[in-house]
Amino acid sequence: MTTSAPHGYASRHRAAVEQRGRLCAGIDPHTELLEQWGLPVSATGLERFADICVAALAPVAAVVKPQVAFFEVFGAAGFTVLERVIRDCREAGALVLADAKRGDIGTTMAAYADAWLEDRSPLCADAVTVSPYLGFGALRPALDAASAAQRCAFVLARTSNPDGAEIQLADAGGRAVGQTVVDAAAAENTDGSGSVGLVVGATRAHGLDLSGLHGPILAPGLGAQGATPGDLPEVFASADTRWLVPASSRGVLRSGPDVDALRDAFCHTRDAVETALG
Repeated sequence: MTTSAPHGYASRHRAAVEQRGRLCAGIDPHTELLEQWGLPVSATGLERFADICVAALAPVAAVVKPQVAFFEVFGAAGFTVLERVIRDCREAGALVLADAKRGDIGTTMAAYADAWLEDRSPLCADAVTVSPYLGFGALRPALDAASAAQRCAFVLARTSNPDGAEIQLADAGGRAVGQTVVDAAAAENTDGSGSVGLVVGATRAHGLDLSGLHGPILAPGLGAQGATPGDLPEVFASADTRWLVPASSRGVLRSGPDVDALRDAFCHTRDAVETALG
């Protein structure tokens, strides 16, 4: 099946990574990092952490990925900070991928799509992570919203946690469940929009054929989870690595809270990724 020339989110994504490189900068205000940075584990500490991350990373990263759970834990105050992170990163020229891992059915899934992918929402990002394990078809509201708005839904296929194997590698009529997710995502991208991406962990061989995706691949696990830039060509041998977006969160964030040191750590890892992928 032929795929149309890239347009929509695909064009936005390609332009960003060509200008700024393929490394995704995670913003994970984990308790351990707040304490390491000498910040209180409170909404005030969260706000300061977020401000430092935005100043250091938003001007140089193609994609910035705030981990929603670490904001959500602070309730309404946390979501207020997250709204500002999304807005400020986008204004600095970065694409924002909200790592929310939403997944539900019917009107509930439609509400999640509205929250993360519709312009009228204060949480609107350029992309969001979603879970297909209530059925890939249940994601239809998010897939349609992403396509219509030139945004992207990143669908979990083969995650970096070992526990995922019992579901993601289970047999589904001669294919692994994870491969059925890949194939369903590829079918959504035949129009060239790249509006459906995948999440495939960088920490181990995944056993997936990614060659027909024609969309972005978020590859978490670089740094703190043990994956290195040198691992990427082998782990993603079946992928078009122009679409690959390796992600590092704690591995880079441990260089904070100094803005310059944090930016330098990100740029060093980004350059190592570009060298490894060629």
